[in-house]
Amino acid sequence: MKWDWIFFDADETLFTFDAFSGLQRMFLDYSVAFTAEDFQDYQAVNKPLWADYQNGAISALQLQHTRFRSWAERLNVEPGLLNDAFINAMAEICAPLPGAVPLLNAIRGRCKIGIITNGFTALQQIRLERTGLRDYFDLLVISEQVGVAKPDRRIFDYALALAGNPDRARVLMVGDTAESDIKGGINAGLATCWLNAHGQPQPEGIAPTWTVASLEELGQLLCKH
Repeated sequence: MKWDWIFFDADETLFTFDAFSGLQRMFLDYSVAFTAEDFQDYQAVNKPLWADYQNGAISALQLQHTRFRSWAERLNVEPGLLNDAFINAMAEICAPLPGAVPLLNAIRGRCKIGIITNGFTALQQIRLERTGLRDYFDLLVISEQVGVAKPDRRIFDYALALAGNPDRARVLMVGDTAESDIKGGINAGLATCWLNAHGQPQPEGIAPTWTVASLEELGQLLCKH
């Protein structure tokens, strides 16, 4: 295999992330029947916050608290408590994406494997333990701990320094979000593979080395290269 390291994003690249189910489960504890309409309202707040976080405009903590502010006021609880409850609920329903485990088994031992995620420390660590995937990874880099998020080149530089500064021509970044994973990998001088499972149009100015529709297709590609 021509790669010394393959770095993966976590959410929707290796793990499914059904936030709606997680929120429904969490709000049950507060006797709230969380509806599809509530979820739309939540996403209208949450999505721009993630964009701000990726762009370095807000911190992880600001994102985690602001997304629950209106609910916290309504239920008269601290936003941080709602965020903790959400992370616990998400940890309980976590699962690897179809094809993730066979892919990791196929490349394990042939190159080093890492995760670079913009997700949050508590959730990522619990999820790796619960899914039994922790031992597959030589490195876990979480933006909340580093203080910068993808696509900022510095989180990739940090990960590569921890990896012992491998030749960047022999490092591949795999992720589902072109604006953070692919743009960030390109910023850091890495080859990139965009996991585009939903047939989204390629964003202007971001050109991944490869695009695949599934982890199975990525596995076939890696065997060729």
